[in-house]
Amino acid sequence: MSKTSSFKLINRIIYYELLVATIIPPRRIVEELGRRGVDPESYIVDLLVRSLSLDPMVGVEAHLELALRYLEEGRRLADGDPVQASGKLYKAAEEVVRALATYYNLDDVLGRVAERGRWAATELPKAVLRISDKLGEWFRYSWSSAWALHFWGFYEARFDSEVNRRYVSEIEGMVLEAKRVTGGIS
Repeated sequence: MSKTSSFKLINRIIYYELLVATIIPPRRIVEELGRRGVDPESYIVDLLVRSLSLDPMVGVEAHLELALRYLEEGRRLADGDPVQASGKLYKAAEEVVRALATYYNLDDVLGRVAERGRWAATELPKAVLRISDKLGEWFRYSWSSAWALHFWGFYEARFDSEVNRRYVSEIEGMVLEAKRVTGGIS
């Protein structure tokens, strides 16, 4: 590789790194959101999309990006930390539901989310049912697996690595189908 092409490659990498920002909210804000049962990353995505009047597809892509990140983290943790893996795998499924609810414009669900100002446990299953009407019953079954990971694997800490590894494929199926249906992440 010539010096000129090396220089161009380095400049391109630096340019792309400048486009990606990591924002770490203050600890007190994260604690308060957690106390209220609000996921900071998803809340910030929804808040920015809503308050800046962004194209809803920006939110869809952001939630899918979070889903992919949580899926990879869950997969990585599955053997060493089954409790955290369960939580991450559930979060991946939750982000898929948020993305698809927006993509399919599930107004009844999204209206309640807007009224409340955030997603709540009551809206997620309703969104899952509506999404299952479009994608098939497999989606509802996969959500049930995600809920088992959430409750039995994360809160009750009853799942071991073997159980988590078995659930990974179902959660991965949800993420991959959401990417396929929505056209993926740009």
